[in-house]
Amino acid sequence: MVKKSSTKKVKGKHRKATTKKSEALVAGPIIPITPNTPYGQCSERLSAFGGLLALVKFLELISFEELFAQHYVRPKRQPKLGSYRMVAGILMLLFIGFQRLGHFAYVRMDPMLCGILGVASLPVVSTFWRYLRSMAESQSKALIGLGGALRAKVWALCQLKYRSIHIDIDTTTTTVYGQIEGGRMGQGGHKGLRPVLCFINETREYLCGSQRQGTTITNQEMVEQIRQFPKLLPKEVKKVQVRADGEFIGWNGIQACEEAGYTYIIGNRRCTPVFKKNGWYRHGEYDYNQTEYQPHQWSQARRFVVMRLRKQPVAERQLSLLVQENYSYRVFVTNETKKAHLVIAEYDGRAGVEPLIGEAQREGVLAIASKKFATHHAFFQVVMLAYNIWRWMKLLAGHQQQSTQKDTVAERAQRVSVLPEHTLRIARLKMLFVAAKLCVHSNRGQVYYSIHEARATGLIDFMKYLDKRRAERMDELRPLAA
Repeated sequence: MVKKSSTKKVKGKHRKATTKKSEALVAGPIIPITPNTPYGQCSERLSAFGGLLALVKFLELISFEELFAQHYVRPKRQPKLGSYRMVAGILMLLFIGFQRLGHFAYVRMDPMLCGILGVASLPVVSTFWRYLRSMAESQSKALIGLGGALRAKVWALCQLKYRSIHIDIDTTTTTVYGQIEGGRMGQGGHKGLRPVLCFINETREYLCGSQRQGTTITNQEMVEQIRQFPKLLPKEVKKVQVRADGEFIGWNGIQACEEAGYTYIIGNRRCTPVFKKNGWYRHGEYDYNQTEYQPHQWSQARRFVVMRLRKQPVAERQLSLLVQENYSYRVFVTNETKKAHLVIAEYDGRAGVEPLIGEAQREGVLAIASKKFATHHAFFQVVMLAYNIWRWMKLLAGHQQQSTQKDTVAERAQRVSVLPEHTLRIARLKMLFVAAKLCVHSNRGQVYYSIHEARATGLIDFMKYLDKRRAERMDELRPLAA
């Protein structure tokens, strides 16, 4: 227990002796560990994944089970645990950081996981394999719709009211070996799959996407992605800007953006618009220009903007329009009316999508779940749903810190930052991998954390905040139920 600060009189002056909460929690007797230290087993139920309790509270707060029942399309296979607990089990495995279903063998008897799923021990790995293999494209689409419903809940909880957002689209490559359905030779001469991912730049969350064969994305596939956006975005969003590289340029995709009322900035790799020589102007270190140009097979002309860079003794960055000049060019098609340098500066904000794709790869996008392409299609969406759950918890943790800004300086000093400023890998270390002790008292399960664990302070603060929001939600629902 932390002692209250006391006031002592020293040589006629008053001095306030303060003790930091975190130091008091970490302090403890030194236990020497040597090669001769005795060891053995204990009868207590311990878990390395104490942070899963915060996940359970969070899922209940956003009505995950209710929304799952509304949106999920159950496959033909109906296991004994039911579809919800099977999908929830896979989500928790990915949430913990394991990327393959075979890793269930290492956590089958974990008391925290078993307690959450309501089983004495998890089913054998083959049970999860068979269920995953029964999933197909219909389950994949259902999980995307579930993500949209959960997003609206989280934004409302965090009081996020973005009226304007940027959606960044990109692809990545998953190298495959053996007879994997959909594997095709792509860039670099390697056979693989080529999923497409769409991220919301402001919240860094996954919006939608799809597992694909290992070929360059077609313009029709981009149209299919764009047409999903309105159903997946909260109602507060009124303006959307789509940003993509030259792989996505095409008339159908541009027309889909304009029909939806979106602005767009898309890189150019396929056409060579002509810019007027007297149209160049300088801003900063570079020259800019613009023109109206109608590429071959396009129904109408569109605005192209260009940035001119003096060539360096390294490889060119993008399209070269005039070989005889010592310049390279970055060309984009857009319907924005801003000056060329402002349009290109806004496109450069898309650079943040690369680390997001890197995190998605580390979360399991690169994992090969099965030889069946339909299974990959569904597993991809499960992986990205687990990725989004981490993102949404980080958003809520950030809202917790903002909501406590009215506290006193002493109270804020005692609070520990849990998630907002860290990558998902660091967030696991700070919040998930906290040792917990599980016991039963008065026929009720209880979870305890060590007072000598510094991370437990931040985790408990976050869970208290979740309990407070859950109580507020129950108060709101009570009049409706009556």
